[in-house]
Amino acid sequence: MTNKLDTTTNISKLYEEISSILNTARKNAYKAVNFAMVSFYWSIGQVIVEDEQNGNERAAYGKAVLEGLSKKLTVEFGQGYDVRELRKIRQFYLEFKNRDSLRPKLTLSY
Repeated sequence: MTNKLDTTTNISKLYEEISSILNTARKNAYKAVNFAMVSFYWSIGQVIVEDEQNGNERAAYGKAVLEGLSKKLTVEFGQGYDVRELRKIRQFYLEFKNRDSLRPKLTLSY
């Protein structure tokens, strides 16, 4: 016959083991999402700089294109793509043009 103490001890051991698995999985998921976000921000910055600015630090067209782009992105993808944010994303790319340097050095903070 199993006594109450053995059952409580067993539940505690199971809880600790499962809790550890879940916490590890959560940390790994955060890291994967974090890197995906850094990567897609880098790619957006690259498109703006390389495709729209022909690789120049500044676009010849001023802010009009970023304003139009911001409106369209916000309609389809929600907040987070205002002109100010697009400028930050563009600057992020300009600061870290070497994509290979992203993984070991950069993460987003929440």
